Amino acid sequence: QVQLVESGGGLVQAGGSLRLSCAASGSIFSISVMGWYHRAPGKQRELVATIARGGSTNYADSVKGRFTISRDNAKKMVYLQMNSLKPEDTGVYYCNFLTPTYWGQGTQVTVSS
Repeated sequence: QVQLVESGGGLVQAGGSLRLSCAASGSIFSISVMGWYHRAPGKQRELVATIARGGSTNYADSVKGRFTISRDNAKKMVYLQMNSLKPEDTGVYYCNFLTPTYWGQGTQVTVSS
C-alpha cells in the first residue's frame, strides 16, 4: 500500500517562503520520479516540479527560479522549498508519482498580497 502524507503548508505574505514535506511509503518510491502538484482555487491540478531518483529536476515555468524540489531516498521523503511566493501560488499542494492513482490530503498554502 502506497501512502503519501504532505505537510508544511501555511499562511505567508507575498515574497515569503515555505518548505513542504512529503512522507512516502512503498518500495517503488526509490526508483520513481516524484512530483509536486498544485491545485489553485477553481483550477485543475498542475504538476509544478519533478525529481528523478538520481536528482534530475524539472520545473513549470511558473515556479522556475523560485521553487526547489529535493528528495531523500533513504528516508523516502520529498521536499519543496518555496521562495518568493506570490498570491497565485495559493492552493493545495500534493506530492505524487507521475501517473497518480491515489491522492493524499495535500497541504494548504495561502499567500496574501
